[in-house]
Amino acid sequence: MACDLWLVPLVDVLCHSPDNPFAEEIAVFDSVLSASGLPTVPVYAYMPGLSGDVAPVAGFDYEALHFLRRAYLLQVCGLPVEPVGELGGDYEQLLEMFEATAQQSHLVWHYDHAGAYVPVDFPAPLTTDELLEGGGPLGSSYGLLRELEFVAPSIGIDPANPPAAPLPPDRPTSLEEPAAPVPHDGSPFARERHVWLGLHAAAVRSLAQGSMIILS
Repeated sequence: MACDLWLVPLVDVLCHSPDNPFAEEIAVFDSVLSASGLPTVPVYAYMPGLSGDVAPVAGFDYEALHFLRRAYLLQVCGLPVEPVGELGGDYEQLLEMFEATAQQSHLVWHYDHAGAYVPVDFPAPLTTDELLEGGGPLGSSYGLLRELEFVAPSIGIDPANPPAAPLPPDRPTSLEEPAAPVPHDGSPFARERHVWLGLHAAAVRSLAQGSMIILS
């Protein structure tokens, strides 16, 4: 199943518009962040080169996202990261055995079909009943980027000099349709690398441009 990553610029022309389609979500995020003693979702003044346009930044397959999450859990738990042909019971066992560790991860502890990352730095994903009824745990773009840089070497990526990110989808994809095929790069971690590059591009642009990442 296909997963799209979208960047939502947190600029006043969008966030202060009465037609802002993300107003309710941002209000919930602000409430949860404030209750945790954190800054609210930042809103930036318009500047040339930025607009309120929401645009896709990456796309990949949900299953491939779980392959990357598996690699991260193995790495952070001090276990060898070895490629596998398909996700089996070992991934579910990882999640069960190291649930407390998984719950601290912005990469792992996040709905794979909805939810958001905001450019606010906090150590672990935020989870409340209100969030779980909507898009799921709220992640930090800072935390996501740190975890991507941590897992990168184990799947053959130099986080200081990563390959170019794949092109974003040329149109919105639906949940039911298959994702675009993963380009084979000669690595046994091709799926993990493809997702890493998309998430990395989203996290970097989220922090550089002041954008929110939305999964759909």
